[in-house]
Amino acid sequence: MIVIVLLVLGLCLGSFVNAFVWRLHEGKDWIKGRSECPSCHHLLAPKDLLPVVSWLWLSGKCRYCHEPIPDSPLIELGMPLLFILSYAAWPQAFHGVALFQFVLWLVFLVTFVALALYDLRWFLLPDSLVFPLIGLAGIWVVGSWALGASWHTVAGSIFGAGILAGLFFGLHQVSKGKWIGFGDVKLAIVLGLLAGSAIQVCLLLFFASFLGVLISTPLVITGKANRRSRLPFGPLLLVGMILVQLFGADIVVAYSRALGA
Repeated sequence: MIVIVLLVLGLCLGSFVNAFVWRLHEGKDWIKGRSECPSCHHLLAPKDLLPVVSWLWLSGKCRYCHEPIPDSPLIELGMPLLFILSYAAWPQAFHGVALFQFVLWLVFLVTFVALALYDLRWFLLPDSLVFPLIGLAGIWVVGSWALGASWHTVAGSIFGAGILAGLFFGLHQVSKGKWIGFGDVKLAIVLGLLAGSAIQVCLLLFFASFLGVLISTPLVITGKANRRSRLPFGPLLLVGMILVQLFGADIVVAYSRALGA
């Protein structure tokens, strides 16, 4: 039953993210505004807004002007998959602190996907998304402590945020923004607070860097990119954060046991 709820909720929120990101970029009201075709600006009917189904039914084209629909159904499909994966792989039992964090985590996932999509399209991490995430991360830390998390856990989160944000700020200053954008510096505060420890921050950076190499190497080999090509780092960091949150603790334990052996 929970899986079905997460599936339906994820589909709806995935559809919302597609519309939200476009409205945010265009400066439109994302609460009261009506969905419209980006090409002909015709207002969309409810039958045009069914997650995935409408896109397939219309073969990925606007019903009214027949131009390609820029919104990808992968977002609508990916959101419920992330919800269900998080539920299946959540590292703790669903009560107390863990339940509180899981509910907040679903909100983080929605904002992560919106932020990654925006950065992929326009190479920008907008403050209107990053600042609420910083506040939400603060609620994550304070709420977890109020529900029984130790001061050691809280201190680890603050330390992790300081390390990651400090590192990125240093890279931003040295490169004058060429290596790391200031949006990444602000996002690092969120990710450091969620990571919760220095070793988890290192794991996060490893995942993000490894994914960057994995994506960029084939592009360079095939001539689709070169040394000057831009690759947004924000989405890689966000994917790394998801991997750390769901699997980081197990990886750290397995690594510690391997060292002990």
